Amino acid sequence: MPGYATRHGLQVAEQLATFIEEHALPGTGVAPDAFWEGFSALLHEFGPENRALLDVRQALQDKIDAYHVARRGQSHNHEEYKAFLTEIGYLLEEGENFEIDTANVDVEFSSVPGPQLVVPITNARYALNAANARWGSLYDGYYGTDAMGSAAPKGGYDQGRGARVVARARVFLDEAFPIDGTSHADACRYIVHKGALLIDDQPLEHPEKFVGYAGHPKAPDAIVLRNNGLHVKLVFDRTHPIGGRDQAGLADVQMESAISAIMDCEDSVACVDAEDKVTAYTNWLGLMRGDLEETFEKGGKTLTRKLNPDQVFTTPDGGEVILKGRALMLVRNVGHLMTNPAILDRDGNEVFEGLMDAMITTLIAMHDLQRGRGNSLTGSVYVVKPKMHGPDEVAFADSTFTHVEKVLGLPQYTVKLGIMDEERRTSVNLKECIRAAKSRVAFINTGFLDRTGDEIHTSMEAGPFSRKDFIKRKNWITAYENQNVDIGLECGLSGKAQIGKGMWAMPDLMSAMLEQKIEHPKSGANCAWVPSPTAATLHALHYHKVDVFAVQRRLKAGGRRAYVDTVLNIPLAEYQKWTQAQISREVENNAQGILGYVVRWVDHGVGCSKVPDVNNVGLMEDRATCRISAQHIANWLHHGVVDAQEVMAAMRKMAVVVDGQNAGDADYRPMSPDFDGIAFQAACDLVFKGRSQPSGYTEPVLHARRLELKASL
Repeated sequence: MPGYATRHGLQVAEQLATFIEEHALPGTGVAPDAFWEGFSALLHEFGPENRALLDVRQALQDKIDAYHVARRGQSHNHEEYKAFLTEIGYLLEEGENFEIDTANVDVEFSSVPGPQLVVPITNARYALNAANARWGSLYDGYYGTDAMGSAAPKGGYDQGRGARVVARARVFLDEAFPIDGTSHADACRYIVHKGALLIDDQPLEHPEKFVGYAGHPKAPDAIVLRNNGLHVKLVFDRTHPIGGRDQAGLADVQMESAISAIMDCEDSVACVDAEDKVTAYTNWLGLMRGDLEETFEKGGKTLTRKLNPDQVFTTPDGGEVILKGRALMLVRNVGHLMTNPAILDRDGNEVFEGLMDAMITTLIAMHDLQRGRGNSLTGSVYVVKPKMHGPDEVAFADSTFTHVEKVLGLPQYTVKLGIMDEERRTSVNLKECIRAAKSRVAFINTGFLDRTGDEIHTSMEAGPFSRKDFIKRKNWITAYENQNVDIGLECGLSGKAQIGKGMWAMPDLMSAMLEQKIEHPKSGANCAWVPSPTAATLHALHYHKVDVFAVQRRLKAGGRRAYVDTVLNIPLAEYQKWTQAQISREVENNAQGILGYVVRWVDHGVGCSKVPDVNNVGLMEDRATCRISAQHIANWLHHGVVDAQEVMAAMRKMAVVVDGQNAGDADYRPMSPDFDGIAFQAACDLVFKGRSQPSGYTEPVLHARRLELKASL
């Protein structure tokens, strides 16, 4: 166990206290004594309210469970159910119309639609990759993925594929930046003449899309264009292997890709103690100071990764324009549920980790606020707050950050809040949730994965749920996604804040992503999550095709498309005529996903990873996907669709499959044939104890088992 240092009634793990006092505080102007006094007040004054809010969650869940148990075997009465939810305070009356008044929001939130990355803050290399994913090569995106319909070739450079890449990129240029009288495919010469871009002496059809250039105007090294707020950089280099064979010397098409990136302290990490938290906070500090570096081996070479600098170009009128080289970074704090042994309160109890994150991540962000042209150009700090249940919990987060700002000497509302609409009590009260933080909200986002897990747990007693693929075909999910956009627009987020959509979970299937994920900007979302920098570059194509703000104007003029009544439809199985083979396949699919994820979480501390499914398709798995799978099996167990013996048999069978999928990993510890390891036990806990987990969350089990594993080592 780590040693603890006493600070204003708190017992703080020594390594965390050292980090704060020797690294985080210096340079902020905040005195250590003032920090610890204010931090202690936050933890001791807000901790009881945090606990009370969790008690409200459980009390409401108990009442909902009792409601369904009392009516088991009866037909569901929607109006009665809705009245009941209103009576117990779960469903609140919607107040009068309003618009958010969030100020000092960066353009990446207010006026530039585009892709968003989410990465574990504990992995410095991934964090740097995400921050640097502001720009990406369209050539690489096409060549190195299946985006053009076929897998990337192995071995040396394939000139035929390269030619197809160049042709495909020029089709995009013609669509986004058409030339008056010719085509980019035929262009041989790009020059800047009297402030205008000329391609073979022809102007762009929309000359205002020309932003700037680098190098000599008669032979530019780069030309910058802009469409729907997003920049595209044409790179010219006749000494380059590609540019040397190109008629115009075009060596690459660089896309402005990940406009923003969430540095995640929550869903994609495995932070269970002071050691883990210091790793997370240290990387966030490096990002906010701009000095984070990571050295690693790749292809037999030692490489060092740093944050990319901004880029300077000459404007058409001879001035200067600076384009950011990095994504605008948000930090996702943990939710209200978990505590952490890194700090103990005056009574020796672990403090709430969400309060820890609020204070420490905001303190760290002050380094960015004080260094000028860094992350935020408007003097704001962006915090995503996940897994909040209803407006009272949002109001609590708002009050928390007001306290933090006061202690740190920051103006109120410096911290901007991102609300994850991923719990049902938030979905059905979304307008009031936004109202509760109307001066902080800079982001709302649907989270279908966690939202489905909460849907199952909330209605656990109502009956057996449909198979997972059929749950997302029900009308509740369409209503949920539409209502999120509708209410966001109604509350004035357009032009002030992001309205986001969730993750594409298959990082190797870029052709399918290009076909399907265009629906997100078409839905009125001005950002959506992607699983990699390359995916961000390819998804950026969608924002060139779709003018999101025009979509938002049209949707707002049309009024709401979805209402709470439909959101409250429970996706239960209407006809339970499943064959034994269908049941077994569903349980085994769930079990395989749980085991493939949990074994890495518990044994290696990896909070998010690409896990092959039973068909060996790599899927991004995190606590949200694990929550769905575990709650789904728990639901079928509870209602007798399967029994405990069948589930255990599936768990053991899939453990063998997962062992085989990880056979090439020298550090992997097989779960079979003994099935008595901590990771396998954790996976079983999530299923067999799933019904008793708060809101069906995986964190209590995963944290306990990870701590057990770390202690055993």
